[in-house]
Amino acid sequence: MTTGAPTPTYPARPRRSRLRTFLPLGIAAWLVLEIWLLTVVADAAGGLLVFLLLLAGLVLGSVVIKRAGRRAFQALNEKLQRGGTPASGGGNGLMMLGGLLIMLPGLISDAVGLLLLIPPVQKALSGYAERTFDRKLREATPGSFGDAYQQSRMHRPDGKVVQGEVIRDEPGDAPEGPRPPLTR
Repeated sequence: MTTGAPTPTYPARPRRSRLRTFLPLGIAAWLVLEIWLLTVVADAAGGLLVFLLLLAGLVLGSVVIKRAGRRAFQALNEKLQRGGTPASGGGNGLMMLGGLLIMLPGLISDAVGLLLLIPPVQKALSGYAERTFDRKLREATPGSFGDAYQQSRMHRPDGKVVQGEVIRDEPGDAPEGPRPPLTR
């Protein structure tokens, strides 16, 4: 009987989240449904109408994205000119997402994109997203992304949040030569 190297034991793999399991399946089903719906419309109304619908979606989506980007930049500029700090996008992110969905070829994505352009829907979705993000940060366990996000924030005495990291030299640690200059 010969003894060789012991067989390594591997720790149990963590369970995949339901999102990672079903997201690819959902995207594939959505793509098949979009293609099927476009063929149904092409059979009923003709290929030229489908082409014009897709072209109109591309143009409308690009206009919406450009307008939302311009509004976001103006809001940021005004906020900085008044001496404030940049805050939330004020619904411009959902407008950009709506424009992107309108630009994607397909009628279902167009309908969802147009729905995202309605202000009450934007307000409800942004509130829901903010509450979900806050809840996930509170539930963050050590070693997770939420924990890293919380640890990377440093609070100043006046209440302002400064992103960064503090590095302290020990009293016995002397730098070996001059430090390089800070560059941006």
